Amino acid sequence: MMESYIAVLTKGICQSEENGSFLSKDFDARKAYLAGSIKDIVAQFGMETVILYTALMLKKRIVVYHPRIEAIQEFTRTLPALVWHRQDWSILHSYVHLNEEEVEALKACTGYVAGFTDSEVNSRPDLYDVYVNLADSEITVSPVVKEAMTMGKLHKEIGQLIVQSAEDPDKSDSQVIKDISLKTKEILATLASLTEVSDGNEKPTLNSEALKQKRFPPATENFLFHLAAAEQMLKI
Repeated sequence: MMESYIAVLTKGICQSEENGSFLSKDFDARKAYLAGSIKDIVAQFGMETVILYTALMLKKRIVVYHPRIEAIQEFTRTLPALVWHRQDWSILHSYVHLNEEEVEALKACTGYVAGFTDSEVNSRPDLYDVYVNLADSEITVSPVVKEAMTMGKLHKEIGQLIVQSAEDPDKSDSQVIKDISLKTKEILATLASLTEVSDGNEKPTLNSEALKQKRFPPATENFLFHLAAAEQMLKI
């Protein structure tokens, strides 16, 4: 067994007379990432889906409540696809209990998507920036992050794009994700154009003066600033 495991790990292939051949390339992880349905999320939340998109882009803490664990798992596993460019499903904590050990472990994470079946989580604002009551189709933004999560013209454009793409009967979930990803790339390209490399740092950082000179609408400027912070592009 260990020999087979090492073969797959190092060579991506394992062959045996009993079980035939296993090729790791035949099991694209992206197919697993697409197992959930973005279209179902948009059907439930409509334009408010942009709140989830913004929270994920800014690496905020999202808590999802539903009494059924199956509903939580199906919903939460799909959310990281809204920020497809990161390919990061490690932010998922699909089933968390309100006990001290699990709560402390969750608090050690910077940004996450956490699922709870215990309705008491609603009374734990220390655990979330955005609270999703999946059972009642309600999204609540914590007062702590309302400034960072201020919505404006850009968010309306993103929300409309998400809804229009998701409501197109001829588009699959993967095509909707692609549409969202293309818009995200535009935003990241805009942010990259406002950065500079200085003081021997390899990683570019946001030029705040360049951002102000662009005279973006206040909500857009605010979003780009907080996005730079999420991407560790601010000078310390």
